[in-house]
Amino acid sequence: MFGQPPAEKDIQRHFRVSPPSVHQMIVTLERNGCIRRQPGVPRSIEILVPPESLPILEWLGIKTSKSL
Repeated sequence: MFGQPPAEKDIQRHFRVSPPSVHQMIVTLERNGCIRRQPGVPRSIEILVPPESLPILEWLGIKTSKSL
C-alpha cells in the first residue's frame, strides 16, 4: 500500500498492540501461508495472498490490478 513492507514497529503502532503481539501475528500469518519473510532482514514481508482476495484494498480505493 505504501510501496514498502511494514516494519514490526509500524504494525505495532497501527494496531496499538505490544511487540510480542505483533511478532505472534507475523508468525501466524507466515505459518498459514499468507506471507513470506526473510528472518533477520528488515521489511522483508511479502504478501502471498492474491490482491483480489483482499477486500480492504477495494475499500481503500487501491486498484488490485497493480502489483503489491
